[in-house]
Formats: sequence, C-alpha cells, structure tokens
Amino acid sequence: MHLHDAAAQRLTDAIVRYAVDRVRMDPVPLDGPQTPDQLAAACGPTITAGGLGGPRTLELFTDVLAPACISVDHPRYLSFVPCAATEAAVLFDLVVGASSIYGGSWLEGAGAVFAENEALRWIADLAGFPATAAGVFVTGGTAGNLSALLAARWAWRQAAAGAHDRTRGLVIASAGAHSSVAHAARVMDCDVIAVAAEPSGRMSGAALRSTLDAVSDTDRARLFAIVATAGTTNAGVVDDLAGAADAAEATGCWLHVDGAYGGAALAAPSVRARFAGVERADSFIVDPHKWLFAPFDSCALVYRDPRLARDAHTQHAEYLDVLHGDRGDGGDSGEGWNPSDANPSDLAHHLTRRARGLPFWFSLAAHGSDAYTQAIETTLHVAHAGAELIRASEHCELVVEPELSVVVFRRLGWGPADYQAWSDAMLASGEAFVVPTAWDGETVLRICVVNPRTTLADIEFLVDSLAR
Repeated sequence: MHLHDAAAQRLTDAIVRYAVDRVRMDPVPLDGPQTPDQLAAACGPTITAGGLGGPRTLELFTDVLAPACISVDHPRYLSFVPCAATEAAVLFDLVVGASSIYGGSWLEGAGAVFAENEALRWIADLAGFPATAAGVFVTGGTAGNLSALLAARWAWRQAAAGAHDRTRGLVIASAGAHSSVAHAARVMDCDVIAVAAEPSGRMSGAALRSTLDAVSDTDRARLFAIVATAGTTNAGVVDDLAGAADAAEATGCWLHVDGAYGGAALAAPSVRARFAGVERADSFIVDPHKWLFAPFDSCALVYRDPRLARDAHTQHAEYLDVLHGDRGDGGDSGEGWNPSDANPSDLAHHLTRRARGLPFWFSLAAHGSDAYTQAIETTLHVAHAGAELIRASEHCELVVEPELSVVVFRRLGWGPADYQAWSDAMLASGEAFVVPTAWDGETVLRICVVNPRTTLADIEFLVDSLAR
C-alpha cells in the first residue's frame, strides 16, 4: 500500500488534478443529497477484500458520492453558515495532509504551531486582547465553547481553594446563545440560566443584570461563567458585550464570547463598533471556516490568560513527560512557561490534533489582511442591500433589522408547508439552497451571506422567485 510506484504516482496526479479543477469551477454545481438506497445502487460494495483500485475509487467519489453532497461554497448556498474557502486555503489543505504534521506539541510541530500562532495573534489583535493572549485552533465552535468553559470552571474551582470541587457549576447565557453552549453544559454536568432576549434577539446588559439579581445566593456561588454571543447563528445579532463584561466583572466570573460566526466581522470597520466590550472577555472564539474563508474544520480559541487554560487542560502521562519536563509547563505556574511555544494540546480538551489552522494562516499570509477586510465588507454590503430589496418588495418583509450578514424575512401569506415546498424546489432545480428557520415560533426564511461570490443579483433572484 505504501509503495511509491508508477500507479501510485498516477493516482496522486489524478487526485491533485481533481482538487485543482474543483476549486477553479466557476460556478460550482449545487448538487444535492440522495438516499442510502440510491447511493448503494450506484456504488455497489465499496469495501472489498481485494480493493477497487485507486482509479475506480476516485471515479466513484467524483461521479457518484461528491454530487450527492451539497456544495457549501455555491454562491446561492445561503442556509446555516456557508463555507467559502479561498483557493489558496483549499490547496494548502492538501499540503497540510501531505506534510504529515502532528500539531499537538511544539516539539513535533514547531513550524506549524508558529504559523498558527501568527494567525491567532491577528485574531487576538482584532479583538483587542493583550499581547500575552494566546490560543489554539480546535475543530469548531462546539469544541471551542466546551474548552473555554472547562477552563472557566477550572479557574473558578481553583479560586475557591477546594470549596467548589464537588459543586455543580452554573453558566448564564443569552436565550439566543448557540446550542453548543447548552450541550457543553450537559457534557460538564452544569446548569444554564438563559437571559431573556430583546425582540431583536439581543441580550442586553440590563436583562443580564436583572437575571443576576434574581439568582439566589446559593446559585450565585455556583456561577462560574457568563457567555455572550457576537453574532447569533439564527439572526446575526451581537449581544451587549460591554454590558456582559460589566456583569462578569461585578460577579467575579469568567466572560466567554462566542463569535463563531460573527467574530470575523471584527475585521470590518463598518461594523466593528458593534463588538465594543469583546476586548474585556476572558476567552473568545471565531470559526475561520465560516466567514474567514478557510476550509472545514477550524475554530480559533483565544484566551486572555493562556496559563489558566494550560493548567486546566494539560494531560499527564509517562509518555508525555518529555513534552513538559523542566520547561515549566507541566501544569504548574512556573515562570519559565512561554505561551508562544506552548503545546496546542494543552490549551483545549483534545490531545491528538491536526494542524488545522494552517490553511487559514496560508491564505491570510498570502492575500494579506486588507483583502480579508474587503471580502467581509463585500458580503456585508450584499446582505444589507438584499435586505433593502426585501423591504421594497410587495410580497416579503423583514422580520428583524440585519446587523451583520444574516437576513431573516417572511413571505407574506405563507405557512410552513409553503416554505418547505419552495426550499425543496430550489434545491431540486440546482438553483439555490435556502431552508426555513423559526423566529418567535413562526416559520420564516433566513439567508446567510459569507461568500464574496454571492451577489445582489442572487438575492434578487430569490426574492423574485418567492412571488411566483
């Protein structure tokens, strides 16, 4: 299997050629899902004793399996949060796989970790974090939120000097927080109190203070983190981050800001003011695979004080001693520890780790941060101009005013079945992928623009199609 013979070389050439051709498709096909029975009939058995051979296996993928996956980089893929990676990032992802890099320790992956840290530093600077801040790339927002909250609980228990080692922790978050926050609480066996949101979906400082005032002294002692959202997934709303920071400071607990989707807009001067207060957070996440044009999967997790994260997450075993040794990073507070050459595996709940931040770093280094700012501003312009088209239409209306690049709107006179039928027809025709969502119990439509190739004409097409 590991021979570098002529057949292997031909397969390598074919795979690279497919990858290059795929990223240069313009436009890419939207494609769509098939049933298990349809795929089984088209593929036949794929795992056999003798193997299908590389060419046949690649043919099955390119002709059958890939077309059964919706292309998230299609300009009219506007559901969930799309992924529109740059050509540079996608192709460098091949390099990362081919380079056989282990990204968990500085000892084994110093060059890769250095590059990732450069990209993390750019993100930390956008958020206004101190020069001592540091972090790590994890798989996605769910892993980032979980790791940050694990560090927050560890810091809370350490500060209590053992008094809370068996106390069930408590997190306060907005009612509009991502589902991964509640999921992290379940994993950690913690409780969550949701702060009622404003009609726009925003958590205000006043509502947060009111929620805190209603918490009993017993529960106040259990509180270890406040979670604010910088760009909710459903509506793109930014919580009152300054108000959340004030509340965290008053209660002495950790402030975590979930910017998995919206945090990328820190690079856009037109909306930067909406994020005032993020610089006071103890931890912050943003997913480059969402709005920073990197391929799946990549979440940047940044800590104000990475020592706390290191002490919370470092795993200890005999075979890992060499990674810590006398460097002072074995879980104590040794002054010799330097976050710039920290082991990435020590800063989150993982151990084995791909250097998943490298494709983002390569694209950012190659294109420059100004290009990223321009691309994000382009998507913001298209989203807001699209909202104006909706506002001007006779058959649609906005549900909430857009803050970032998510637009939520209704088609007047429609019910759930109408929305689903329209959505299914758009996907079946290969024209667009837009699925319904819910707002205050009502079925509505939502589009999320993070692909710079999405144009105002694409939004106009969708609005017009809803009138038919």
